[in-house]
Amino acid sequence: MKCSSAVLTIITLIFASHALASDLAKEKRWADAIEDTIMDGETLMLNDGKSDFLGIFTEATEDKHRAAIIMHGTGIHPDWQQVIGPLRVGLTEHGWHTLSIQMPVLANDAEYAEYAALYGEVAPRINAAIAYLKEEGYDRIVLIGHSQGSTMGTYYLSENKADVIGFIGIGMPDLYDDVRMKASESLKKITLPVLDIYGSDDLESILKNSAQRKASAKQAGNKNYTVVVVEGADHFFKNKDQALIEKTAEWMEGLK
Repeated sequence: MKCSSAVLTIITLIFASHALASDLAKEKRWADAIEDTIMDGETLMLNDGKSDFLGIFTEATEDKHRAAIIMHGTGIHPDWQQVIGPLRVGLTEHGWHTLSIQMPVLANDAEYAEYAALYGEVAPRINAAIAYLKEEGYDRIVLIGHSQGSTMGTYYLSENKADVIGFIGIGMPDLYDDVRMKASESLKKITLPVLDIYGSDDLESILKNSAQRKASAKQAGNKNYTVVVVEGADHFFKNKDQALIEKTAEWMEGLK
């Protein structure tokens, strides 16, 4: 029996949609490993309307009814030892509860460009995290994203009216030609306070595009766009965790 071209197209799209969804088996492996090894904070499962995903909630040393949602970079997990783990624990010493969440991931051999197909899964996860924090009584929420987590965050904010008071993009990249993966494109639509923080030794593309990100914020009319460059830091803030935590906390303290 021969299939019409229309039927073949539908079949292709069905298989493509499954192939390019987040790798839930990989997410479960991450969750199981973290459950067995976590030292600070507690794990919990959130639901994005289709599936459960991991979150790590860490209480602040002083409860000020405020919290930060932390989003990791490409293909990793919410307790990654670089940037993510240090921030989710370090910010609690500055009066911020933290909720680090599992972002959509692909297999280890996936290309960056393939991640564009996962951006539709970002909003439901962030919304679930915000809803959880609101239910727990935290009424001042900040979004923090590192690397591709920051492009996911800026894309989310460019397309959604979120109940958050600010956004921090750490090492914000422009990934390939897909506008969803370009922080500089999303920043053209964001007017809430933004901290653009990166290292002086960050990736060349991030350093090169710093002027474009600033121009995009200006185009949006964002008067609360701040740039902080951490001297000597690379993309993963190796040996600069404390500087990252302090600079981030200092900016967050000024949010209304």
